[in-house]
Amino acid sequence: MSKTFIIEAVMLAVHGQLMLPEQPVTYLIPYTSIQELYELQTGSEPIMLEEEDDGFVKQMIGDLIAFFEESFNKKKIEKALTVPWRKSPPLPINENVTLMIVFAIDNEEYGDNFDPIETELILTAIKEQAALLTDQLDFIERLVQAGIPVQAYDVEDFEFAVEGDNQV
Repeated sequence: MSKTFIIEAVMLAVHGQLMLPEQPVTYLIPYTSIQELYELQTGSEPIMLEEEDDGFVKQMIGDLIAFFEESFNKKKIEKALTVPWRKSPPLPINENVTLMIVFAIDNEEYGDNFDPIETELILTAIKEQAALLTDQLDFIERLVQAGIPVQAYDVEDFEFAVEGDNQV
């Protein structure tokens, strides 16, 4: 059975291990985080500290954008964008990784403590009863402090999250 995680699209470019799990994984990605990929790709600010790593991540972002823009995938994504909270049909990446795009809506419920994409991640995790996966420890801290009823894992604990019971 596939484990489900809520994640930002850029995480797949920054953390290559997420694309090579030993067990089947489904990543639910809020659509706005895909839109963010375009900004990151064309932006002048570095994403990574090391120039070589930054170039590699920007290349991976380009590859992800190309994947999402493939005609068949684009049609699946557009299908999800017709109704709030609809999920796209599965977009398989490899034998163990499947992506699904969610047309998440920021209802500003958590707007005081979280930015719009973080709010969409939270709401998607609650709605789907799935764990969040992030590399932002401050985000996890704020989730705990605010008492948000979601389970969150640091990317460094990815293997543990895949092996464990990540249902909320």
